[in-house]
Amino acid sequence: MTRRTNTGVGPCIDRRAEILNKAHSDVAIDIHADGGPAGGRGVAILTPVPDGPNDHVIASSKRFGRILLRRYTKVTGIPISTYDGSDGFAPRDNLAGLNLTTVPKVLIECVNMRNPTDAARLVKPSFQRLAAKSMAEAITGFLQSR
Repeated sequence: MTRRTNTGVGPCIDRRAEILNKAHSDVAIDIHADGGPAGGRGVAILTPVPDGPNDHVIASSKRFGRILLRRYTKVTGIPISTYDGSDGFAPRDNLAGLNLTTVPKVLIECVNMRNPTDAARLVKPSFQRLAAKSMAEAITGFLQSR
């Protein structure tokens, strides 16, 4: 965890990548809620693209992303994004937090917070517990499959 409160912002994304790299983390996940079009729904997994420092974790990041998407949609019932990426995945070359890390990492857009149906689910503690459960299961599944 890089944020100690829900106010303000955490450390710069460069610093967050440095924290993960120095810790030699086995896997990492950035947890977000998207601000897409109000008519769009669902979860998307943003994956890194090769840029030099992260080249050796591209395949493992994608593998983790597949595990995470499968668990998340099954446990939470949130559909795959109708507006972001393809089949739930969006490779991104413009997110330093993904592309500066040297450990397997993805970013999950849990829901579209501009969509009323998704937003209503996001604020419920019961949904938040399911989301956390799915992420913990995905991390465990990824680590066990190595």
